[in-house]
Amino acid sequence: LLSEEEKDNLERLSKSRVWIIDPVDGTREYGEERTDWAVHVALAIDGRPEIGAIALPGLDLVLRTDRSLPLAPCPKTPRMVVSRTRPAKEALDVAEKISAELIPMGSAGAKAMAIVRGDAEIYLHTGGQYEWDSCAPAAVALAYGLHVSRIDGSPMTYNQADVYMPDLLICRPEWAERVLSLLG
Repeated sequence: LLSEEEKDNLERLSKSRVWIIDPVDGTREYGEERTDWAVHVALAIDGRPEIGAIALPGLDLVLRTDRSLPLAPCPKTPRMVVSRTRPAKEALDVAEKISAELIPMGSAGAKAMAIVRGDAEIYLHTGGQYEWDSCAPAAVALAYGLHVSRIDGSPMTYNQADVYMPDLLICRPEWAERVLSLLG
C-alpha cells in the first residue's frame, strides 16, 4: 500500500501489485465545500496503472476502470483544465498556441475526470505531484481510451522508490501528438 496519509513502507517495492490511494485529493477544495475534489483508489501492477476508481463526492459520481463508456465527440476548440490557484506556465503556453479555453479546477482527480466526462480535452500538469495524485486518474483515463503520459511522451510508471512525479499529460487522443510536439 502507498498512500498520502500513511508512512511509506518500502517493502512495497518488492511487490508486483501495489494499491495506491489518496483519500482526499484536493483538500483545499474539500475544505471550501467545492465539488472539484476527489477520492482515488488504484492498483498498480508491475508499475502500470491497471485498475482504479475516482469518486467525485460533490457530483455524486464514481468513475471506474471496469465501467468505461465511449468518449463524447471531440470539439474543434479544445478546453484545458488548469490549477485554479497556480496554473503551470507550460500549460498556459500550450493553451495559447492551440487557442484552448482554460478551465480552472481543483484536484488532479477532478481535472482528469473532466477529460473522461467530456467537460475538457486536455489536462497538462508540470508543477509536480506524487504517485497517489495521478495513479487512479491515469488508470481510469486509460480505460476510457485517453492518452496518458509524461510530458516527454514516456509512460507513467508507479511503485517507485521516489514517489514524486514531475509532470503528467492526460488528453483526448486527438490532441496528444500536437500537445507533446509543443512541449518538446
